[in-house]
Amino acid sequence: MRLLVVEDNARMAVLLRRGLTEEGYAVDVATHSEDALWRATEHDYDAIVLDVMLPGFDGFEVCRRLRAAERWAPVLMLTARDAVADRVRGLDAGADDYLAKPFSFTELAARIRALIRRGAHERPAVLQVGDLRLDPASRRAWRGETEIELAAKEFAILELFLRHPGVVLSRTQILDNVWDFAYDSVSNVVDQYVGLLRRKIDRPFARADLETVRGAGYRLRDPCGS
Repeated sequence: MRLLVVEDNARMAVLLRRGLTEEGYAVDVATHSEDALWRATEHDYDAIVLDVMLPGFDGFEVCRRLRAAERWAPVLMLTARDAVADRVRGLDAGADDYLAKPFSFTELAARIRALIRRGAHERPAVLQVGDLRLDPASRRAWRGETEIELAAKEFAILELFLRHPGVVLSRTQILDNVWDFAYDSVSNVVDQYVGLLRRKIDRPFARADLETVRGAGYRLRDPCGS
């Protein structure tokens, strides 16, 4: 298993490399944001330990650029900045975990093992299918360069479709993911909201990407799919 440690404090970098090597990992160290970004895009790592305060741009931006480049190695943010706003910013940038300094090395090692068990699967911070984009953190959506104003349920339904492009979702599946269990599975509320969503993401742009699959449900057409 190979790890990338991104830490500009020389003493901390040495301690982390030594400890993680003793845990059985092969460890590379980067001390600058540009070097970290190059290493993480050129090599496949099983996990990345990423400090926030770095020369160049910060760790949040490193993480954001990695996800934008479709590099999905699990990222653990390791930093003295432990305010809630900082943790939220790191997680919204695409990080998988956050550990504040000072920390227990035993806990750090356990968190790295947990991240590696989850694997490096695709989990973009911004969802996109074709020219439809949605940012769950900022609660904003676009068709091309045009921003689309969505109500809360419309946003939730679009997010569900963007997470499952090309997949037929039944009315029951949409209800289960967007509404609570108090709703009757035979309710036509899904049809109503899908209709409202179409009027915002398809019709103004002369598109028909949100398709009805008769007798089954709805599907967001994936232009990259088969």
